[in-house]
Amino acid sequence: MKPVKVGLLGLGTVGGGTFNVLQRNAEEIARRAGRGIEISHAAARDYDPAHLPGIEHIQISEDAFGVVEDPELDIVVELIGGYEPARELVLKAIANGKHVVTANKALIATHGNEIFAAAQRQGVMVAFEAAVAGGIPIIKALREGLSANRINWIAGIINGTGNFILTEMRDKGREFADVLAEAQQLGYAEADPTFDVEGIDAAHKLAILGSLAFGIPLQFDKVYTEGISRITGEDVSYAEQLGYRIKHLGITRRTGSGVELRVHPTLIPDRRLIANVDGVMNAVLVHADAVGPTLYYGAGAGSEPTASAVVADLVDVARTLTADPENRVPHLAFQPDALSDLPILAMEDVETAYYLRLCAQDQPGVMADITRIFGDAGISIEAILQQEPQEGEQTVTVILLTRAVRERQMNTAIGRIEGLDTIEGHVTRIRVEHLSGQ
Repeated sequence: MKPVKVGLLGLGTVGGGTFNVLQRNAEEIARRAGRGIEISHAAARDYDPAHLPGIEHIQISEDAFGVVEDPELDIVVELIGGYEPARELVLKAIANGKHVVTANKALIATHGNEIFAAAQRQGVMVAFEAAVAGGIPIIKALREGLSANRINWIAGIINGTGNFILTEMRDKGREFADVLAEAQQLGYAEADPTFDVEGIDAAHKLAILGSLAFGIPLQFDKVYTEGISRITGEDVSYAEQLGYRIKHLGITRRTGSGVELRVHPTLIPDRRLIANVDGVMNAVLVHADAVGPTLYYGAGAGSEPTASAVVADLVDVARTLTADPENRVPHLAFQPDALSDLPILAMEDVETAYYLRLCAQDQPGVMADITRIFGDAGISIEAILQQEPQEGEQTVTVILLTRAVRERQMNTAIGRIEGLDTIEGHVTRIRVEHLSGQ
């Protein structure tokens, strides 16, 4: 059987890794796919042939649109990233009847509904395993391995840069800005780290996971997103004292009122497996009704880990090139005409527990005022940690852990506490998830 011809858009970190993995493991990949998979045409403005043995045997140009117009190609692999021209290139490839493989989470999260509809009309596949958690096969797990289950919730460490920063803050007592600078030097964070540290990258990925889990359209614009730039060494230390670790989580959960989609710093009990995922590693915890909890752990980025997922998608497409389009695994796990209109909950309607840190004047009656405010708001306190005042200081740090409560109630209570004359500055809040069932 003749080999599958592939066009590659981008020969950067992931594109180069994809080329090398296909070259190195060509025989094994052909055994799995039932036929060879060959890159025959690539578009790249800058690449290093010294790190791409065999690259001289393929056609390379700077014209990405020339690749998607190549009539010899069966599959186009989009690895240039960003929104445009990636969207235009992918839609053009689909219009030309070509299958598409992409690692572009921003593209899928924001334009996936349009792209999948176009692919459905053309009878082609769009595969995107590498778009979430790098080399971890979480997309395949949700689309296929867990298809017998009703998914209850997903909680994931899905940005390695943020996890590296929080790990360094905890293990070495360093401050956020210091670790961020090192992450940039090591290449974990971009020169502009906003997407990583403010949660946008994780929100792209969570939008995809939520759609796969619950059969809803992609709705990136409805993901509540909060970064880690305001986490202090104090918070990390207090969390440890209370038996918790701070992780930057993406959480999606089905409730009786709708679906939660939220990314924010979260306290997790330190005994949980996911709380012990450190450095740049990723992990996704899925809780389903039949199988219970399953944890997916591995490298969430990097040249060959991400290439592993890209090539796996190529193998999947190669296996199904002759299959009836109606019998392929649906892009978002559920058949297109069976997607649900479950609403996405506003953050103020989400119910969770809280860690609160506040600075109070060291005088009688302060705690009584705080507990009265919580009582009026229907909030139960689970634990209090009060630090001794430093010599000469007139204020103390107070840490409170609450039981689960709706965010709207907590917003009201925090507003009233910050209005007390005895409270200085703002109240720091970090949500708490116990992830029971892990």
